[in-house]
Amino acid sequence: MTPEFSHLRRLIDERSADFRAAVASAPSLDVPVPTCPEWTLFDLAEHLGGGDRFWAAVVGAGPADGPPARAVAERAAVAAPREREALLAWLAESTRLLLSALREAGEDRGCWTWWGASQSPRNSGAVARHRVQETAVHTYDAQVAQGAPRPLPDEVALDGLDEFLSTCVATPAAWPHKPTSFDFHAAEGRSWRLTVDGDGARAARLPATVTVTGESPDAPGVSARATAGELVLFLYGRIPADSVRIDGDGGLFDLLRAWEPEE
Repeated sequence: MTPEFSHLRRLIDERSADFRAAVASAPSLDVPVPTCPEWTLFDLAEHLGGGDRFWAAVVGAGPADGPPARAVAERAAVAAPREREALLAWLAESTRLLLSALREAGEDRGCWTWWGASQSPRNSGAVARHRVQETAVHTYDAQVAQGAPRPLPDEVALDGLDEFLSTCVATPAAWPHKPTSFDFHAAEGRSWRLTVDGDGARAARLPATVTVTGESPDAPGVSARATAGELVLFLYGRIPADSVRIDGDGGLFDLLRAWEPEE
């Protein structure tokens, strides 16, 4: 079940605070971020804070057929301060702007989103849900840069896999390969299936008692098992395939990562 809107806002606030803590304790803002090649910690901070400001403008603009001009201007004007204390204040203000925009808009107000015809709605609630995941993953990135990564919080991770499949993968665009399915089994007891075929990609929860393997006609082409947090980080390309248990044709994940559907 998707967390309530107020809870999503709280999770954004908490993850943002942890991100700032990682920035505050880093030996330098110039340390490289291994999970974001060619980025320094400063680049990562500017990206996350700029994203908060961009989405605050998007949500504030309401329904739109494209990125609102104010949001585009916010993105183009991003220039975070390079002095650490000023950067931390800028990040905190970025988060405040996003949370304020979300609170004022409410959960169901429509707005432009890049995910178009996915299984996620185009409204402020879906923006909040996705920003939880972006902030959580980038907090992990910042921790990796310090050499001290920590697992994603359970409540973030458990919604993260469903959110990723519904928002970042689901599409009506035809899968250009042989129809198949991907199963994801979290150690916490939840499972999902992503089906891909000529009708696109669709994600669905699987009953906890269902695990189809072998030669069954319902068997997936490939399945991945790990904690929910590890599965989220695997899908975001933060940890390698050997960090999770993969059964079946692991090459299907390469096809999924390379797929750029045109709707």
